Amino acid sequence: MHKKGNILSANLIGRCIFLILFFTTGFSVYSQKTSVDSTKVDVHANVHSPRKATIYSAVFPGLGQLYNQKYWKVPLVYAGFATLGYFINFNNEQYTIYKQAYSDLIDTDPYTNSHLKLKVPSSLLRPDRLANFTEALRRNKDSWRRNRDLVVIGTVVFYAANIIDASVDAHFFNFDISDDLTINWVPGPVMCMDNKLMGLHCRFTF
Repeated sequence: MHKKGNILSANLIGRCIFLILFFTTGFSVYSQKTSVDSTKVDVHANVHSPRKATIYSAVFPGLGQLYNQKYWKVPLVYAGFATLGYFINFNNEQYTIYKQAYSDLIDTDPYTNSHLKLKVPSSLLRPDRLANFTEALRRNKDSWRRNRDLVVIGTVVFYAANIIDASVDAHFFNFDISDDLTINWVPGPVMCMDNKLMGLHCRFTF
């Protein structure tokens, strides 16, 4: 009787342990699956679009940087455009002045004399040196025009760089660049000459 009672007690204990393990592991797997699924939903819901960043920066420079949450780059973008705009205006003003002076000097109208307002030595205005003065005005006119055009080209390049920067930042927005670099040594089988040997697997986590 005691032996039979012990067997029944052992069976009952075994069944209870099995039920406990079943419910605990089952609910654990279910909870893990639910958390993974919710994580996937969140990831897909918050996808960072490089296309949007590119369009934003193309339509309004600096907006793509705001979309990428790189707020410190926005003042640099506008400072760059402001500087380039200043030099475009400055070079264009100088070009206009020398263009008008050159035009007034070579025409036959005695009332057009804006070239006399330039701060140049009076010796250059003598009739025997007038040809040299005319050539100097032409060179200055062409030089200021070339400088203006180069700054305009630089502005276009800067505008393109603003778009490229926003696009690249958007592509690397979700890239993990944390300092958590670990290495794990895991024992595992290694095949050598059709023979299975014990070895170590090296796994980097970064």
